[in-house]
Amino acid sequence: MAMKTDIEIARAANKLPIQEIGAKLNIPSEHLLPFGHDKAKVSSDFIKAQADKPNGHLVLVTAINPTPAGEGKTTTTVGLGDALNLIGKKAAVCIREASLGPCFGMKGGAAGGGNAQIVPMEEMNLHFTGDFHAITSAHNLLSAMIDNHIYWGNKLEIDTRRVTWRRVMDMNDRALRQITASLGGVANGFPREAGFDITVASEVMAILCLATDLKDLERRLGAIIVAYRRDRSPIYARDLKADGAMTVLLAQAMQPNLVQTLENNPAFVHGGPFANIAHGCNSVIATQTALKLADYVVTEAGFGADLGAEKFLDIKCRKAGLAPEAVVIVATVRAMKMNGGVAKSDLGPENVEAVKKGCPNLGRHIQNIKKFGVPAVVAINHFVSDTDAEIAAVQDYVKTMGAEAIVCRHWADGGAGAEALAKKVVEIVESGAAQYAPLYPDEMPLFTKIETIAKEIYHADEVLADKKIRNQLQEWEKAGYGHLPICMAKTQYSFTTDPNRRGAPTGHSVPVREVRLAAGAGFVVVICGEIMTMPGLPSVPAAETIRFNDAGEIEGLS
Repeated sequence: MAMKTDIEIARAANKLPIQEIGAKLNIPSEHLLPFGHDKAKVSSDFIKAQADKPNGHLVLVTAINPTPAGEGKTTTTVGLGDALNLIGKKAAVCIREASLGPCFGMKGGAAGGGNAQIVPMEEMNLHFTGDFHAITSAHNLLSAMIDNHIYWGNKLEIDTRRVTWRRVMDMNDRALRQITASLGGVANGFPREAGFDITVASEVMAILCLATDLKDLERRLGAIIVAYRRDRSPIYARDLKADGAMTVLLAQAMQPNLVQTLENNPAFVHGGPFANIAHGCNSVIATQTALKLADYVVTEAGFGADLGAEKFLDIKCRKAGLAPEAVVIVATVRAMKMNGGVAKSDLGPENVEAVKKGCPNLGRHIQNIKKFGVPAVVAINHFVSDTDAEIAAVQDYVKTMGAEAIVCRHWADGGAGAEALAKKVVEIVESGAAQYAPLYPDEMPLFTKIETIAKEIYHADEVLADKKIRNQLQEWEKAGYGHLPICMAKTQYSFTTDPNRRGAPTGHSVPVREVRLAAGAGFVVVICGEIMTMPGLPSVPAAETIRFNDAGEIEGLS
């Protein structure tokens, strides 16, 4: 019998009314703001009332560097959440919302896979509860107010050559990366260079995901630097009086979304900064809410541990006072083979040598996670083509790294397939071995922080940055921003800035192309190599195969 596709499984799900899911976390139905029958926002009043409750245990799921073979990080996050509930723990899952850009570009969806999914799948991959639209609107309201201020006499003396606030849309559109705005004569304002980023790279997205409540949200929005005067002094969003209206637009989006897994366990899906160009974690407010309501919270951080986990541990946990007690690193036998030099078309036949050759990528991630003082366990996300000898090769290798690799079959078997992993996670958490600490202290100079990440996490020899970039970092330090953490924007496919270098390379350098100050979010974005903050669509976008079938069901989301 052919295995059903993800969307067929999701469609056949036996969903409970969202009020029943809320009841599992003791959320009264009057504190759920329903969107249809199967999703709801949790009211901010209810969240405030939980503040004095103790926190549950936080578990992070991360992975090796992604390969075209697919690793299944979200699938494992969901499988582990279901498995923890199965062994009698009160567990909730926290993941990010999907962006329309990759949905219609490369990916086609992002809600887990097989029998370890979060539903409703179609809505989650499309407009969901409208959070991203709210973020896009709030961001572009600020853009409009900047140009409007310049048009009506420019009382703040904005230097139109130094407007740093770009526009955003939640779509991959390379044609908008660099544009000229306000053409067409006097009525349209003063022509200037501008550009678009994708919504998930917006500082407003980062702020929404790091803010603790509406007051904090408004303060952070007000602290966004939008432009500079001729004397290089900054102009903030609050100077334009944009922060109040932006907060109003974002008030509903600030409330976390509650949905469910296929096994009817609670899942919070909220916020969605990309991990290669932003900080790659779901919202602080969703994670903190889940920690107040569940004994175990399983969350994920985007892409490989060199990006998502590093930012989760150095930015999100540092800023929100969170301390994870276990880290799960997801790997697949297929991905090990690819890291060992096997082409995607040749992944079928057994190749133990290639598996062994590819393992150092996994080893590097295990080593890196240990630097944060949190114990790691490896989840081998099982594929039917994996052979016993290949699995044993990964397990033997992981043993030499002082960790354990557990085979997980949640894709095929749901929570039951990840029971061994759940038990191991509980064992790690209950051992109390975690001593979480960020990689670098707040007071370290900005450039040294960049070097620390490049050397300790990417195992690079040096960071290449011209004088202009170093001077810019020093200016920000003088202006009082030296304590901020670093958010590296680089390719997810490699420890280096070259997407084609797999494995665990050493002896490379990290070229820094640009630095951006996200004063409201509270970090410095460091753009490395060729990474783009507005992606383009591939030659054959997923959008070409997304449509309604004759039964009126959506096809092409995966």
